[in-house]
This record gives sequence, structure tokens and C-alpha cells, in this order.
Amino acid sequence: MEIRKAKVEEYEDIKIIYLRAREFMVSKGNLTQWANIDQILNKVLKDIRAGHCYVCTENDVLLGVFCFFIGEEPTYNKIYDGEWLNDKPYGFIHRIAVAVYQKGFGTKCIEWCLNQYPNVRIDTHKDNIPMQKTVLKLGFRYCGIIKLENGDERWAYQWEKNTGIF
Repeated sequence: MEIRKAKVEEYEDIKIIYLRAREFMVSKGNLTQWANIDQILNKVLKDIRAGHCYVCTENDVLLGVFCFFIGEEPTYNKIYDGEWLNDKPYGFIHRIAVAVYQKGFGTKCIEWCLNQYPNVRIDTHKDNIPMQKTVLKLGFRYCGIIKLENGDERWAYQWEKNTGIF
């Protein structure tokens, strides 16, 4: 599997991946994550243009997509019912989605991110059990709850090189 920056001309294919991922979440009982899919897709297009969106391919077929940033995520400035592992600069992961459900895909994407930066944060919806299991398996620590711009809560996790399993 190859991971590379997404191209604007791939947006329509990426959009389909996110729409299918949203349907999958709903089928598994996660009814509210990415409920405003149009807003998510607008962020994805912005991330593609800014060079933060990555695609995973195999034989030139898009398998999935995610966004990875190095810098500050404003919604991480305040954390409730816990605390971050540290205040060091960090990378963060958003919006992992697969074209067709493939066990281990999220793990591969997150491992790639962990190889890019020694301190990584991620958040997920409380109903996104597969993602929670994945990040814990990779050595992330649960840190508390963050709130998105619209007030929705997300469970927040952090990984630091040499303290995580990976």
C-alpha cells in the first residue's frame, strides 16, 4: 500500500469514500458522527488544497483517505475530564475513511502518521468503537474529552514516541 498526498482531481472519488464511510457508521449504530457530511467534505477539499489530505492506494486504486497535520488543533486547546500527556508540539489525525471496509486499514494509516512525528493526537466519536480499539492497540492513551466548534464531544487520545506500543 502506498500513502501519498491527495490531488484535487481525485476529490470526486474521495467524496464517494467519505459518503460510504458515513453509511457504514450509521449501519453500525454511530448515527451522529459526520452527520453533516457536506461540512466534512468542504473541510476535506480545503485539506487537499493545503496538502494535509492523504490517500492510500494499491495498484493505483484508492483504498482510503485521511488527513494529517503538524501544528495546533484549536479544539485541543481545552480538554475536559482529563489532560494531555504533554504540551509538546504535536501532529494530529482527522477523518480516516476507507473505500470498502478492510480490517487493519486504519492501523496502517495511523502507523504512517506515527512515523511522521513523535507526538500525535487523535479524537473520535464515543460511538466509534473500531477507532477506539485501534488507537488503544497502537499505544495511544485516553486523555479526556474535547469539544468541536459546534459543541459536539469527542474522546481524545495521545501517543508519544517511546511511551506507546508502536
